[in-house]
Amino acid sequence: MHASQPRCRTGIPGLDNVLNGGFVRNRLYLVEGDPGSGKTTLALQFLLEGRRQGEAGLYLTLSESKEELDAGARSHGWELEGIEVVELASRDAALSDENYLTMFNPSEVELSETTKVVLQAVEARNPTRIVFDSLSEMRLLAQSSLRYRRQILALKQFFTGRACTVLLLDDGTSEGPDLQLQSIAHGVIKLDQLAPVYGGDRRRLRVIKYRGTRFRGGYHDFVIADDGLRVFPRLVAAEHRAEIASGLVPSGIEPLDALLGGGPNRGTSTLLLGPAGSGKSTTAIQYAAAAAGRGEHAAVFTFDESFGTLLTRSRGIGLHFKEGRHPGEIHIRQVDPSELSPGEFVHLVRESVETDKATVVVIDSLNGYLNAMPDERFLTAQLHELLAYLGERGVCTILVVAQHGLVGSHMDAPVDTSYLADSVVLFRFFEDGGRVKRAISVIKKRSGPHENTIREFQTSSKGIAVGKPLLDFHGVLTGVPVSVSNPRPG
Repeated sequence: MHASQPRCRTGIPGLDNVLNGGFVRNRLYLVEGDPGSGKTTLALQFLLEGRRQGEAGLYLTLSESKEELDAGARSHGWELEGIEVVELASRDAALSDENYLTMFNPSEVELSETTKVVLQAVEARNPTRIVFDSLSEMRLLAQSSLRYRRQILALKQFFTGRACTVLLLDDGTSEGPDLQLQSIAHGVIKLDQLAPVYGGDRRRLRVIKYRGTRFRGGYHDFVIADDGLRVFPRLVAAEHRAEIASGLVPSGIEPLDALLGGGPNRGTSTLLLGPAGSGKSTTAIQYAAAAAGRGEHAAVFTFDESFGTLLTRSRGIGLHFKEGRHPGEIHIRQVDPSELSPGEFVHLVRESVETDKATVVVIDSLNGYLNAMPDERFLTAQLHELLAYLGERGVCTILVVAQHGLVGSHMDAPVDTSYLADSVVLFRFFEDGGRVKRAISVIKKRSGPHENTIREFQTSSKGIAVGKPLLDFHGVLTGVPVSVSNPRPG
């Protein structure tokens, strides 16, 4: 691999990360994608980044007019001043302009004439960065695959000889991928636009080919925001190893900490598992509030509750904390799984750790996270990578999973993640004397000893209370325990 080759930055930080620093200079690249997938936006950012670096840019277009490109740029707050736009499609106004280089109609003009105009435009302006939009029109002009390939090869040689970095855009209107063109290009980026049954569109990209250099493979989610494309590179936990401080993360409630052998360890994940209303989210926010009370920063990502509901519930049990992104504060982020891609969610978690220095991260709940994933098996793989990353950064991660059902020992979770977590805390409802009570127990803790008792769990305006071990009952986890002293159901 030649990682030291001069790079041409794209102006899209996430994409530069995927491309190991950007495009290798003076090469020809293919950007494929269906209409609306973001090709033009990517191309404009590429040229605007060149303008920031003092490089001349040229946009050759067969598919869009200059006015359309200007309008698209303005929608992102950009101005194309300093970037030459040459239209290769015919316009009525151009017929009377002798200096206009682009009076061509693809249905009437030969490919060689269009190619000649392209060469003249490049020679006249001598650009460093070039975008050609789009190849589907060139393919129609060529009328045969052999002629089309020869023209593209000729253009490639011409551009390379002039020290240009070129992006060729292809809207995928031909039948199937253009493998001939992919073989000619130095690199190929494929943009996909997915439409789920419910929720907003999902976009992702993949580098199909990048000759002679290292890149980050696989799919990477991206969005088209007000400021352009934002790419969220696929997370690889092994790349983020760091020295971490050892120690426990106490909740501030001694009986609860005793259950976990003093508390979860830093760099580990704890799964809070139980039916709805059993106290999982309350316990999770208790750990976050305790961290903020020690002067640390905690981040809470809530899929199921609104920001206001979470604050109201927290204050109802006596938890008063400052919301923010600084030490001693908790940053609460409400997540809409129908609008947020998994890659963007991972980016938000990374930002809270790397930028805000969060030491405790709460994800409430994985049920909502599951809804953001197209397939359960992908959730498990991505969650494993996310937890490994957080562990490498020394973060204590609290995960909440709601099980189906309310009472009984045979309740199912929407996805089995208990084996991924380092510790598992189980919450249950049980009946006692005609009242519904709650119980808490620790099923496992990989990083050290823990209690194997089952304790009563209560919440009130005074906060969380964890009672003594329920030694007078057995079968608490079934929901209908039996008293040891009185064998009738409690």
